Amino acid sequence: MNAPSEMDPVEVKRVKLNVLMREHRDLDDAIRALEETGTADTFTIRRLKKQKLALKDQISVLEDQITPDIIA
Repeated sequence: MNAPSEMDPVEVKRVKLNVLMREHRDLDDAIRALEETGTADTFTIRRLKKQKLALKDQISVLEDQITPDIIA
């Protein structure tokens, strides 16, 4: 059977969405671990939280692109 050589653009967005969500969870785990152990300074934690927020914004944009609003 011949498989398509290119992925559907929506499927590419879904894959990227999954990657971003995984990165978001990983950052959340890292922040939690640093806060629990008390080994990180506030600058590091603040930087990680900004990265997490930026990922959340990217996730929201992709989710909107994949499932656009339907006006009833």
